[in-house]
Amino acid sequence: MHACRILLVGLTLLLVSFQCSADDDDPAVLSKFVRDFQSARAHGAAATIVDVDNDTLLFNRNDGFYTSGVRLTREYVAPRRKHFDDGIVYGWRIGQDLYTASDIKLPPQRVLPPDHPYGAWTYAGVFKDVTEPDESSWRVGVDLGCFGPCAGGRGTQVALHHLIHQPQPQGWSGQLGNEPGAMLYGRVSLSPMKFGNHVDLTPGVSARFGNIHTDVSGSMFLRFGQLSIAPGGSGLSSFTKIEAKAVGYDASLQGGYFSGENLHAVQPKRLVEEAELGMRWQATRYTVSASVVRRGNEIAALSNAVGAQNFARLQLIIAP
Repeated sequence: MHACRILLVGLTLLLVSFQCSADDDDPAVLSKFVRDFQSARAHGAAATIVDVDNDTLLFNRNDGFYTSGVRLTREYVAPRRKHFDDGIVYGWRIGQDLYTASDIKLPPQRVLPPDHPYGAWTYAGVFKDVTEPDESSWRVGVDLGCFGPCAGGRGTQVALHHLIHQPQPQGWSGQLGNEPGAMLYGRVSLSPMKFGNHVDLTPGVSARFGNIHTDVSGSMFLRFGQLSIAPGGSGLSSFTKIEAKAVGYDASLQGGYFSGENLHAVQPKRLVEEAELGMRWQATRYTVSASVVRRGNEIAALSNAVGAQNFARLQLIIAP
């Protein structure tokens, strides 16, 4: 099975990455990761990150497609043992993603292909992030969770819409089925190309492997403005990100990889484009960013004019 082969490749890449970061005299890679994580948590500086994606933030009262994503991340900077150590960060994260039909007021019997099916993915995971002296970086991590009714998406959206006086979703009774999920992911960002002190451009590649998402993305990230902040100071910058994603499997459209047939499942588009434009304000302890994301159509049977979507992305970072 093609997706299983991809998953095995992802597992191999993750283990190789951990092995490359381990000492030559310590063959127990996983136990070393746990020890280093515990050490960073006990002795390193910590930061808290809150990420929110939501189409309602653009004053859209219908919701639709990828309608919400919330994530809480806790990062711990590993203490440097030598002056030439790379910047190493260990962390954990929890999150929930919600997906709905193009119009949440539609009853479940009217949510049929090629409309987006209802679904939710709730997960938790750990990761390791390394920044090299040339400012290139890489991250590897794993998320475990549950897709389907067990993810609690219906309760989350109903409660939120009641709180903000938005129309209630009608189609959750037809959501995609339950499946436990495992997902490995990685990201490599090359050394940024700098154009003076106020502009840089960073190419990157990322990948996800598992029974929830399997895809590979290439991106270009452009920043301009106040990029370096002096101690005690603050600054404002803008950014633009362009990304193209090759999709192997998407449970939010197709249902869980090991689940049975579902009448609401649809086939994904194999190449999806995305553009993001935003601003970031950074101070000594706090960083706030806000952006608008334009994501191309993800459903093979829909045109881009029908299936493309816009949503807002907010991020708050609280540093020590």
